[in-house]
Amino acid sequence: MVQIVGQLNKSEQESCRWRRRKEARPAEILTAALKIFSLKGFAATRLTEVAKAAGVSKGTLYLYFESKEALFKAVVNEFILPQIAKAEEQAEDYQGSIKDLLMTLAENWRCNVLETDVSGISKIIMAEASNFPELAQFYMQNVIQRSRAFMVSLIKLGIERGEFRECNPQHVARTFLAPMVFSAIWKNSLAPFDEDYDTNDFLDFTIDNFMRGILKDKQT
Repeated sequence: MVQIVGQLNKSEQESCRWRRRKEARPAEILTAALKIFSLKGFAATRLTEVAKAAGVSKGTLYLYFESKEALFKAVVNEFILPQIAKAEEQAEDYQGSIKDLLMTLAENWRCNVLETDVSGISKIIMAEASNFPELAQFYMQNVIQRSRAFMVSLIKLGIERGEFRECNPQHVARTFLAPMVFSAIWKNSLAPFDEDYDTNDFLDFTIDNFMRGILKDKQT
């Protein structure tokens, strides 16, 4: 009797582990997809590779994601949009200057995007947008336009507070974001062949120049 109960308990334990494994599969698939997309690009990535890296069958992958396009969009939703949401939430509660907030956001981006596999997504979009216009449009609407609108709102607030000089907020937002996008693309393309390039030094320099150009009193 004790042995039977023990067997049942073991069976129940296996069932629990299976359920936990099943619940974890989408996250495991997305993590594998992010790594392979970043390494190989969208067109060259095969779902069989993603499934193998995630430890599932291709059929199992299709249970969660109906196509490679759907998988890519899910990767963006999982790894990029939360970063934008966190920045927006941080701005709502921030008590300091807009200048300090921008510096903090830039550092957060460096740690959470540039230094991770997420940085490879920018290269994919730039390189393959013309071949996959639906994905490009999805990324433009959900990532680029949202990020730009967020930055524009901060620049306008800085102008209203008297921190920043009068300027075109749209141009300033693009100027702030451009070095970050460039750094992500360069890291995932030519950086290994450029011995004289240091990403952190470049970002520090461009952000410092940006602040010197926008601050009303020209002080940093």
